[in-house]
Amino acid sequence: MKAVATGFLLGATVVFFVAKYLEVVRGVPGADYVRAAAEAGMVGALADWFAVTALFRHPLRLPIPHTAIIPRKKDMIGDSLGDFVGENFLSEAVVRDKLERVGVSEAVGRWIAREENAGRVTTELVTAARAVVTVLRDEDVQRVVETVAVRKLMEIPVGPPLGKALEGVLADGAHRRLVDLVCDRAYDWVADNQEMVLRVVHDRAPSWTPRFVDDLVADKLFAEIRGYAWAVKTDTEHPLRHAVDRYLAEFARDLQFDATTMERAEQVKRQVVEHPEVQHFIGRAWTVVKAMVLDAADDPSNELRLRVRDGLMAFGRRLGRDDELRAKLDGWLADAAAYVVRHYRHQITTLITETVARWDAEETSRKIELQVGRDLQWIRINGTVVGALAGLVIHAVGELVIG
Repeated sequence: MKAVATGFLLGATVVFFVAKYLEVVRGVPGADYVRAAAEAGMVGALADWFAVTALFRHPLRLPIPHTAIIPRKKDMIGDSLGDFVGENFLSEAVVRDKLERVGVSEAVGRWIAREENAGRVTTELVTAARAVVTVLRDEDVQRVVETVAVRKLMEIPVGPPLGKALEGVLADGAHRRLVDLVCDRAYDWVADNQEMVLRVVHDRAPSWTPRFVDDLVADKLFAEIRGYAWAVKTDTEHPLRHAVDRYLAEFARDLQFDATTMERAEQVKRQVVEHPEVQHFIGRAWTVVKAMVLDAADDPSNELRLRVRDGLMAFGRRLGRDDELRAKLDGWLADAAAYVVRHYRHQITTLITETVARWDAEETSRKIELQVGRDLQWIRINGTVVGALAGLVIHAVGELVIG
């Protein structure tokens, strides 16, 4: 483009000399118009060459004031560019508006709802997890898990949350299945242990009672016990079941508000956590997790990997149909982005200014010139053409006015 622009200047120069010759020596009519146009084109080309060149270097290497603007003001340009980006692109309003128009959660939901995309995300997650668990030393992680997990368990009171959870279970009636199971097992145990009842009666009966009397008493006692167990098993409104419900409800309240019950719960917690088997289980937890991650990384058909993929797909489908969830996620994302912009905008723009400051002045000028130089050379070409047209018009007007 420099060669083309320079060619226009040389062309105008050649035309100027030829027209001047035809005008002065040959006296060709109209040659003065051509000469005036070419002369003005030369001036326009030279003026625009000077202007374009002055942006990047000293024209003809002469230290003319207000030339080589970009090399001299490189750091100021970097600061201005950083301020411009910070004010116009990293403002909280701009970021929120852009995220709102993009609809990130909806787009992500559609994308991960597709099996191939969910599989790609799963692969990347498993690969990253594998890299993490491979780098970490087992003994260090186990030590941290044992220390942190046990300390946190000891710090958190177990009574109130356990009581709250038990209240929820009782309110939903989810405990009834467990009560049914206990009643069933209790009845089965009674039915299978008639001999034990008979033996207990014989052992506790007076020595002077006849044997057949003991047998009659034992049979009657067993029948009563089995009948009672059968009634508890089959009657969901049996008084014993209601008594169990009342006991559990009272126990749930005591776990939350009774100091004695809460302290006993803490004692049980300490005994459980400090048990050697529990300590061993906590210590081995990392080994189990690591093995699961490595297996998932090596086997594309691993159950954990498939569950993660299916979970991602299900989450993507839910995002597609749940407007409230999308709005909530978009709000969280906008708040997070706004927080980053609000607190770290200066650090982000500093990256621009410091990067430009580290550039060499001549190298910076060359980089910018390569990016915009083609358009700048068009300015030189346009200067030549416009100058020629302007010169032609001025000469024509002058001839008409004077003539």
